[in-house]
Amino acid sequence: MMSVLQVYGMRVVCFTICIVIVFKCALYLIKPTSPQDSGSNRMIIVITPTYKRITRLADITRLANTLSQVENLHWIVIEDGESTIPNVQNILERSELLYTYVAHRTASGYPARGWYQRDMALKLIRTNPSQILGEHEGEAVIYFADDDNSYDLRLFEDYIRNVKKLGLWAVGLAGGAAVEAPNVVNKKVTSFNFKWKSKRRFAVDMAGFAINLDYILNSSAVFGTECKRGDGAPETCLLEDLGFDLNDIEPFGYEKEKNNEILVWHTKTSYSGMKVKEAEKFGYFVEP
Repeated sequence: MMSVLQVYGMRVVCFTICIVIVFKCALYLIKPTSPQDSGSNRMIIVITPTYKRITRLADITRLANTLSQVENLHWIVIEDGESTIPNVQNILERSELLYTYVAHRTASGYPARGWYQRDMALKLIRTNPSQILGEHEGEAVIYFADDDNSYDLRLFEDYIRNVKKLGLWAVGLAGGAAVEAPNVVNKKVTSFNFKWKSKRRFAVDMAGFAINLDYILNSSAVFGTECKRGDGAPETCLLEDLGFDLNDIEPFGYEKEKNNEILVWHTKTSYSGMKVKEAEKFGYFVEP
């Protein structure tokens, strides 16, 4: 015959087992959507052209701090110069991101605005996709992120990660406007709100779109040395040469009738005008 303590102990064990079963059932019921359904398995490949300037290290540091919070990301940084810069390399190392940092001085005939560096990044991806993807076996998305812009983390997880073909969204402080954004009717982009360069078929800032890697690998399209079709802006020529039209665009962030949020801004860092030699006098490195 069992004692009172034995009966009590058995009840405690049974109660504990029941709690564990209920907890496991609850976890099963709230299990998130699989990566294949949500797009969360897609790698984000960020391409950033960069060049020497007194504000550059501040810009790269800020962008590194942002990207380091995004999982499954490879950062390609292309230096406009003959060689990479140790101080930039140090920032990339400290970020603990997967990254590729190489130097390509702007070739003759190219504008000095990162066009050539972006072309070199596309060449690198097309030539060595396995080097960029590593052990990643899912899809990937290409995004061009200038180092002086400001990025909300939701841009990467809610927008870029989910691009199946050509994603597009609003950009703040772009082209002389408070915001450049697509006009969307029945989930389709019909036109664009913008002020700068009226002849652009794709009136979108570089920070305002992302492309699924498959469309990059299956094309030889590049930015090239000029874009007359884009009224001098490179985005239109690249997207047209990739074979896209308005029907291919997947718009993001337009759903509300008002108060839609901007998740990326075309910003520019300014400085006080202190001379480089003044900083060096106090023992600090400042990029000329």
